[in-house]
Amino acid sequence: MRITKVYTRTGDKGTTRLAGGQEITKDHLRIESYGTVDELNAIVGLARVFTQELPETMPERDRLDEALQGMQDRLFDIGGILASPPGKESQEMKAILNREIDGLEALMDDCQKSLEPLKEFILPGGGKIAAFLHQARTVCRRAERLCVTLNREEAVPEEVLRYLNRLSDAFFVLSRWIAKVQGESETLWRRHKT
Repeated sequence: MRITKVYTRTGDKGTTRLAGGQEITKDHLRIESYGTVDELNAIVGLARVFTQELPETMPERDRLDEALQGMQDRLFDIGGILASPPGKESQEMKAILNREIDGLEALMDDCQKSLEPLKEFILPGGGKIAAFLHQARTVCRRAERLCVTLNREEAVPEEVLRYLNRLSDAFFVLSRWIAKVQGESETLWRRHKT
């Protein structure tokens, strides 16, 4: 794909087009869904920027950056799937998402080997990278909720819903893992005492 001009003026009246040309309003749930996936991708990009500040000698730096770039790639794919009219999604992309779900589970299992089991809820934080990953987790959950709602009106591939569900879990585990790697402390939730 080659983009020579960013603005087209075709959306000036509040409409846009899905892949294939179908015109819909910019506040349509489908647009809100893939717009939120795009927002999530931008937050993952911020986490990657801060990951680059880690020492090059730290092996976890490249591991985290590679994982986050893979997630960004798949989020871009999901945006493309959601920007396609129902039933017009790539079957190949669905197969890729299924493999990626397995990869997310393996990544979480591996990272959790070095983490203590949680005995209490933790508050988002744990350093810059961990904090952005917590933000990514919450935006990922919003994207998932929007896709679930959209799925009641128009078909959303099951693989998209499964990937977003697993991805939010991965952001949580990665946030804890990188906080530990960096020696950052987790803040436990303190119950209100009556």
